Amino acid sequence: MSKKKIGFMCTAFRDGFQSAFGARVLTKDFLPAVKAAHDAGIRHFEAGGGARFQSLYFYCNEDAFKMMDSFRETTGSDANLQTLARGTNVVGLESQPRDIISLHARLFKKHGITTIRNFDALNDINNLIYSGTAIVEAGLKHQICVTTMELPPGCTGAHGPDFYMETLQKILDADIPFDSVCFKDASGTSTPAKVNTTIKLARKLLPADTIIHFHTHETAGIGIACNLAALDGGADMIDLSLAPCSGGTCQPDILTMWHALRGSEYDLDIDIDKIREAEDVFKECMKDYFTPPEAKAVEPLIPWSPMPGGALTANTQMLRDNNIMDKFPEIIKAMSEVVRRGGFGTSVTPVSQFYFQQAFNNVMFGPWKRIAEGYGKMVLGYYGKTPVPPDPEIVKLAIKELELEPTERPPVDINDENPEKGIEPAKKRLKEESINETDENIFIVATCGDKGIAFLKGNAKLGIRKLSKQETTTASSTVSQDKQHSYTVRVNNKKYSMTIENNKVLLNGNVYQADILPSEDSEPAPSATTTTINTRMPGQVIKIVAEKGTSVKAGDPVIIIEAMKMEIEVVAQTSGTIHAIMVKKGDHLQEGQAVAILQ
Repeated sequence: MSKKKIGFMCTAFRDGFQSAFGARVLTKDFLPAVKAAHDAGIRHFEAGGGARFQSLYFYCNEDAFKMMDSFRETTGSDANLQTLARGTNVVGLESQPRDIISLHARLFKKHGITTIRNFDALNDINNLIYSGTAIVEAGLKHQICVTTMELPPGCTGAHGPDFYMETLQKILDADIPFDSVCFKDASGTSTPAKVNTTIKLARKLLPADTIIHFHTHETAGIGIACNLAALDGGADMIDLSLAPCSGGTCQPDILTMWHALRGSEYDLDIDIDKIREAEDVFKECMKDYFTPPEAKAVEPLIPWSPMPGGALTANTQMLRDNNIMDKFPEIIKAMSEVVRRGGFGTSVTPVSQFYFQQAFNNVMFGPWKRIAEGYGKMVLGYYGKTPVPPDPEIVKLAIKELELEPTERPPVDINDENPEKGIEPAKKRLKEESINETDENIFIVATCGDKGIAFLKGNAKLGIRKLSKQETTTASSTVSQDKQHSYTVRVNNKKYSMTIENNKVLLNGNVYQADILPSEDSEPAPSATTTTINTRMPGQVIKIVAEKGTSVKAGDPVIIIEAMKMEIEVVAQTSGTIHAIMVKKGDHLQEGQAVAILQ
């Protein structure tokens, strides 16, 4: 009996990077592995999009379009290069107007992409109609998605086979053009039984020749089982990865899946020895990168707090950036309630990030004391309709804090009317910054904002982690070389080795927190008539709102920091006059650090 040939996409160089390294990988380091994988016979690659767009500008000081060009040059013309898009959000956390959505498709076609996998985290079809049409009109193949997950135990509503078939029927009724359908489980929490039933029902609903693709992660430990369930249900394709970006938060490894199919009716149709050789090349390419331990582990708590593999390490990397990785277990536990009360949007970007940001706020500020902007806008309808109505109490909190009313209008219509979004505002910003006006630069500014401007002006900094000699002892923190200074200090004829980095002092191997001010800016210690303003959150200073001599009232912002992809105000606790600002733009702050003195 002949075996059924199973197609697969190699996700190692997109989702693998996102899941294992928080998407922070340099192009030159992995291209030899792409060539080795192509030489091994792999012809379908995930080559960009998703977090591997913004991350190149935010952390790698690279151009994502040039990365895609290099990928195509390495694989040649016979490869199907696929990227990931988030419906109206395209490749960012913010949703976009129609002109940017169209530009996204045209530019990705221009830079060598064959297929775009397109999903909406809320399964709101309104977010897929225009984006899907734009993809096809640009000459690309469109793989439309239904996003899936398992709800935390005890929850009911949506996220069952019936709900997924309702979503699929809406796609068919809306006449959205597509070439294939993907059931995408970014958290890896859908049970094998649910996967099998869903694929079987989809096979009956879709035209007979429709390609059904299934995507999952190993984060919850059931990725292989779910792939087998999908194949038994009638799926044609699955997603697999290559070591060292496989297993754990990533997709199952090609070798592991091959082994699981031995003796079955399915065949991956690969030369397994060549795949092993390609993995050896890939391991050599990535040997100097710091691999977070959580990236390679199964996390038993994920079914209760469905954090996607691709978001998990991106967030833990940011926690490491801010030296608060110890908060991670609390945040993961807090996610469960956030999901329960938020309307059951699928835990995949951008909704997974909204869940994480709100859980982060609940841990750092107290439960529901501060609503994360993305989470608040989601429950108010600004990203589309959630699968079930969110908790009314959370909606009230979001209305009050964000000063917005709920909406049922399609996000793309809202964005078209927003004078700060779209091609023309991006052109204006480029002109103000004296940057060339190209389609690529317009898109970079529209999707990456200030960080995109910093890259285009040559001011971006590296934020990757390599285990080089320079960073062996700081593998879990990003080193800003321009803020690190080393000294030998002699006190009473005894020498001390001291390194100052940002607001940390490393003295003879011990780390101390310190606020270091230039002598001309030094201020007396706070007295009975002065108070300090401290940040409750670690992060990077992105704006100084109040200068020395500014009168402020309790609650007025003094500085704005960025943490976990959020802009957070550090506010005055009482009224008074700013006596001194103790930080400057670009500084990395620690939790509890003094930022200003108030008189």
